[in-house]
Amino acid sequence: MESLDDVIDAMIADRVIHRHRRKWLIALALVVVLAVVIWLTGGFKEYGGRTIPTVDAPTTVEAGRFEFGFTEAKIIREPKTDYSEAKARVQVYFDLKNTDEETKTSIVMSGKILRLVPGGGADVIESNGATCHGELNVLQVYGLPSQPCFAKFDVPADFTADVVEVGVIAEEFKSDDGVIGASEEPYWHSGAAHSVVRLKATVEIEKDE
Repeated sequence: MESLDDVIDAMIADRVIHRHRRKWLIALALVVVLAVVIWLTGGFKEYGGRTIPTVDAPTTVEAGRFEFGFTEAKIIREPKTDYSEAKARVQVYFDLKNTDEETKTSIVMSGKILRLVPGGGADVIESNGATCHGELNVLQVYGLPSQPCFAKFDVPADFTADVVEVGVIAEEFKSDDGVIGASEEPYWHSGAAHSVVRLKATVEIEKDE
């Protein structure tokens, strides 16, 4: 038969275990919440530490089926007129090359591939695609040399930054999981956050002609 001291010791030990278990459960819940936040933002934002590399331009980034040679960024302002409100946009310049060795298919760069990271907890902004030689959504042909392009991001009229950050998405070439009805042949899937490029920004005022 257990003594009174043994019973008291067992009760104390049980309370200690429960106290520490509660702390561990709280810590685990916080880790899960943080992981969900980082996943939802694609790793671009700096809530609990960015999960992808950050590099400074000029730099070359190979992501998915594209190669980007990032060079510079411009904040272009359109002053208010009698007929329109003030506007602003960010244009990020790069040399673009189709590196799709898996399918060797020509493709237009989607606006989802590059995303402006405004900072301060604001949502990332998708680009309008790639403008090359003055034409938007030029077909990028596999096997051709890189060509100079830029991506445009619409931002608030009061947007300002000495350095802008652009997140790069890398598409993934893989098959489905093999579930019923799913393709077992690999193909290009929507990708995940690959890296963030920091570019020094200059400001230009666009005059109304």
